[in-house]
Amino acid sequence: MQRDISLIGVPTDIGAGTRGASMGPEALRVAGLEAVLRHQGLRVRDRGNLAGPPNPWQAPVDGYRHLDEVTHWSGIVHEAVHAELALGYLPIVLGGDHSLALGSISAVARHCRATGKALRVLWLDAHADFNTAALTPSGNIHGMPVALLCGLGPAPLTGVGGHTPAIEPGTVRQIGIRSVDPGEKRLVHDMGLEVFDMRYIDEMGMRHTMTQALQGVDGNTHLHVSFDVDFLDPEIAPGVGTTVPGGPTYREAQLCMEMIADTGQLGSLDVMELNPALDVRNRTAVLAVDLIESLFGKSTLMRSG
Repeated sequence: MQRDISLIGVPTDIGAGTRGASMGPEALRVAGLEAVLRHQGLRVRDRGNLAGPPNPWQAPVDGYRHLDEVTHWSGIVHEAVHAELALGYLPIVLGGDHSLALGSISAVARHCRATGKALRVLWLDAHADFNTAALTPSGNIHGMPVALLCGLGPAPLTGVGGHTPAIEPGTVRQIGIRSVDPGEKRLVHDMGLEVFDMRYIDEMGMRHTMTQALQGVDGNTHLHVSFDVDFLDPEIAPGVGTTVPGGPTYREAQLCMEMIADTGQLGSLDVMELNPALDVRNRTAVLAVDLIESLFGKSTLMRSG
């Protein structure tokens, strides 16, 4: 795994339906993210926060809220992430709402095309985020980034980074899903997205789930983790705008992160939708930092050898 880490704060809730995720980057810093990563022997550079248009908080137009602003932010994130990858750093994008993954993942895909790496995206989320303008009940673009990355949507968003589609559906493994709109569900099936929902995890266990999700990952794989904090059960992680009961427990989430770390192929990370305005004494940020530490090699188990 890359030992040089860069932190990129993206303080915007431009794609969300609830205000507050714009404060996520600072909450993660307050929770000690940089110190935790350094403790794992990593070299960390905090690049500060990106700057972009403010949230106008307007109604949707033609099925999209804040299309121009989201496009602008996506471009900024794309260029920032791509620049870090080109320098040989492992970028961690501190969100911000999950529409920002459009910029980060399109940048990672661009980097993989240039370097000949195979890309695998692990989408840890309560939601499939595979809505389109025709399907969305809200117009909030944080419910659309996976569909946009797969080429479904307007050119300004599907063409971030100059390549449409940015990724193929077979690149993605979705884990922890438990809230999908009816039309979105049909589209996910039609596109052949691989989804390990909470029923699958309940029936098969997190170990089997991650074994399946990581199948085929090898030394030529760039593993990108897009971690929406609402992936976690809201009993342990209340600080998100779109809580859905019945998510992974602390131990399940730890195992998920540890098994990703065991591959040694983690190449980039999003941490999205943390909303300090809805949190309790920053506990969700502290938990997120704890799980990120596990992604970078901390094991909660005592192992010999």
